[in-house]
Amino acid sequence: HDKYRPRKPRYFNRVHTGYEWNKYNQTHYDHDNPPPKIVQGYKFNIFYPDLIDKSKAPLYKILPDNNAETCIIRFSAGPPYEDVAFRIVNKEWEYSHKKGFKCTFD
Repeated sequence: HDKYRPRKPRYFNRVHTGYEWNKYNQTHYDHDNPPPKIVQGYKFNIFYPDLIDKSKAPLYKILPDNNAETCIIRFSAGPPYEDVAFRIVNKEWEYSHKKGFKCTFD
């Protein structure tokens, strides 16, 4: 088992969905008949245990997709790991302290 052989990292992701109770949905739906669920956020956990250069944090890029509704988020950490990419909803990101965007590397 060669720990420096190029490979995809292990990961587990969560998609957080919920209801948007805007004026339209409040008028047309209620708790017994809820509106369609929408994506409210994502959590990407990507594991790089054998990273050769541990001093450099992995990077992410947002890339266009063929579909205007979605975009691609691509994570790259460097050798021996290959990049991984996921399709996400193309919406404005929330940056609030409590439930907004957070990026950590530990």
